[in-house]
Amino acid sequence: MAVPASSLQSDQDLKPKMVLMSSLRVILQASPCKTLWRRFQILRSTPVRPCSLYTCTYKTRNRALHPLWERTDLVPGGERQSPINIRWRDSVYDPDLTPLTISYDPTTCLHIWNNGYSFLVEFEDSTDKSVIKGGPLEHNFRLKQFHFHWGAIDAWGSEHTVDSKCYPAELHLVHWNAVKFESFEDAALEENGLAVIGVFLKLGKHHKELQKLVDTLPSIKHKDALVEFGSFDPACLMPTCPDYWTYSGSLTTPPLSESVTWIIKKQPVEVDHDQLEQFRTLLFTSKGEKEKRMVDNFRPLQPLMNRTVRSSFRHDYVLNIQVTPKPTTSQASP
Repeated sequence: MAVPASSLQSDQDLKPKMVLMSSLRVILQASPCKTLWRRFQILRSTPVRPCSLYTCTYKTRNRALHPLWERTDLVPGGERQSPINIRWRDSVYDPDLTPLTISYDPTTCLHIWNNGYSFLVEFEDSTDKSVIKGGPLEHNFRLKQFHFHWGAIDAWGSEHTVDSKCYPAELHLVHWNAVKFESFEDAALEENGLAVIGVFLKLGKHHKELQKLVDTLPSIKHKDALVEFGSFDPACLMPTCPDYWTYSGSLTTPPLSESVTWIIKKQPVEVDHDQLEQFRTLLFTSKGEKEKRMVDNFRPLQPLMNRTVRSSFRHDYVLNIQVTPKPTTSQASP
């Protein structure tokens, strides 16, 4: 069988890349660069997922980027970037992690708007009316906003993964430390400035409380659209199980600052397919522009580096689930 010309061209394109990779490996393995070589290996082993044009800078350098990602100087070189893949067995149980206390005042809910990247529900945060405390946090953190990340289809969409499992969507509730900082903007740039609760969404039964949000989405279809959205308690979007993982990380949108204490809920909440489909009717674009569906608005996974993911719950049973108990002497006797 004749080899297509396109295949020959692909092979020709591949050879220089292989030579470049081989050269890079030799350089990084040199004694002064061992740390870089380890990072290179970590990046190569990062799980691959479909990458959004609007969130993945290193794969879209020669394309028109979403405005959030236009400035190349915002690409960080830190070691505490988010999101990450949470490896259940590698997380460390911390008995000092108390349950998180959540106290939201529905009257602090202000509006819902399409910011051209997701849709945000924002809250009045001049006082401690809507706060979280406890868990890994030393202070009260005020609720600023919540938003979602989702995929083009139900097979992916969450920013974090658990044992490389993707969920169709992920909710982020963003809080800031009003004890140490005077404003959300200041807190977002400093260590221990933000606390973000992550909640996975999975396919299942219809979510009655979420439907109030879904019904509002047609009115904010385009970028910059904003409507009032009052009296909503986001605690209704939380799972009943108090268990969570926590780690030190970053914002997943520019400026990508490493200011976030992440609190990832172990138990997902159920939503139905039609509700997620309504998320996908939103647009990245403003009125009058060529329409681009708001999908795959998640950042690719980042390497864990030298961080530890702590859990508020014991999980020895996961490690021992395949262990078969040895029979006692009486059981073993005929």
